[in-house]
Amino acid sequence: MAKSVITSRNISVEHVRIACARPFELVRTGLEADIPKLDANILMLLSSGDRDGVNRYEEQGPPLFIFLARDHGALLEITGRKRNAVQYEIGNPITASKMTRYDLGAALYAPVRVALFELENGEVVFEYDKPSSLFGQFGDGRVKEVGFYLDQELEAALIKAAG
Repeated sequence: MAKSVITSRNISVEHVRIACARPFELVRTGLEADIPKLDANILMLLSSGDRDGVNRYEEQGPPLFIFLARDHGALLEITGRKRNAVQYEIGNPITASKMTRYDLGAALYAPVRVALFELENGEVVFEYDKPSSLFGQFGDGRVKEVGFYLDQELEAALIKAAG
């Protein structure tokens, strides 16, 4: 019987921080108004192999969706002080399929995680790891190219919400 093999390597990741010009609640509501929640119909189109439907959705739909939002600030209630902090999973299943078809390891980072939180001094920030640096580790130009596309779409959406 073969034994499992573990390998590891270091990768370089570009971390981005966007200082917001607006209060936390305005940034949060702005982001959630501009980026819709994931439409389950996209998953059905992809999983059924409906290329025409996927193409139509890609042409007419938004570039990004919120897959999930986690209230990390509520977890700090245990310390006696809830904080303003939300972790988002943001991406697009169609875009993800354009990477994972070439390297399934890219699924580890799709959708992209984005944190929105308020610091002790009241400053509100977004933080995330730049998609092109995450996806670049796979050494496939087709995967990294999609990462560059996500860099642009994600930054534009976050800057708009940040004010």
